[in-house]
Amino acid sequence: MVSDINFLLVGNSRLHWAKYSKNQSQFFHTKKEQKVPENIDLDQLIWASVGKLPNFLLKKENEIKTKDIQLSNLPDYFGVDRALACIAALKIIENPFKKDLLIADFGTILSITKLNSNGSIIGGQLLPGFLTQLKSMEQNTKNLKVPKKYDIPIKDFLINTEEAILKGVINSLTGVINSLINPEKDILIICGGDSQLLTKSLKTKKENIINAPDLVMEGMIIHHQSIKKLA
Repeated sequence: MVSDINFLLVGNSRLHWAKYSKNQSQFFHTKKEQKVPENIDLDQLIWASVGKLPNFLLKKENEIKTKDIQLSNLPDYFGVDRALACIAALKIIENPFKKDLLIADFGTILSITKLNSNGSIIGGQLLPGFLTQLKSMEQNTKNLKVPKKYDIPIKDFLINTEEAILKGVINSLTGVINSLINPEKDILIICGGDSQLLTKSLKTKKENIINAPDLVMEGMIIHHQSIKKLA
C-alpha cells in the first residue's frame, strides 16, 4: 500500500495537492506563485501536469502521463487529468446497474468525459470554464466586467448586466450537461474547483449527482497504488 506519499497536479490556474498517509487522504490547493508547502519532499513527489509547470523542480521520473494509465480506448493525447478522473470513478463509484459514467470536471476548462462500466472511453466534450468565460467577455468587449460576486440569479431574464452575465455563463455550462445526461443510462459525477457552484443549477435531480471535487487527485493515488502492487 502507499504510505506517506505526496501528490501534485499542475493545473492551468492552480496547484492541486494530496497527502496520503495511513490510508487517509488530505487535499488542498495553492496558487502557482506560492511556495512549496511545508513537509513536501520534491524528490519523492508524484506529479502530473495539464498546465504550465511551476518554478520549482519536478523530477521527470515521478511524472504520471496519460500513456501510463490503463484504460481501454484511451488516446495518448487525452488530458492526464481526465484519464485520472476516469480511473477514480471506476474505482470508487458504486455502479451495480453497470451504467455509463459521465464525468464533468468544472475547472479552467469544463471537460466532459464519458466511459462505460468496463472502463472503455466513449468520448467527451470540452468548453471554456466558468472564470474562463467571464474573463473572455471582459477581455473582448468594452463594457463587460467580471462580476465581483458570484450570486447566481434564479430568474432567467435579467436587467442587471452582472446578473445577466452570470446567468448566461452558468446556463452555457449546465446546459451542455443537462443535454447530455440520461439518468436511466448514466451516472453523473461532478468534480473540479467550480463544481459546488455549478451543481445547484443542474436540472438533474440532486440524488442522481455524485459530487467528488477531488476526483482527479483520488485518481493519482489509485494509479500509484496499482503501480506499487505490480512492482
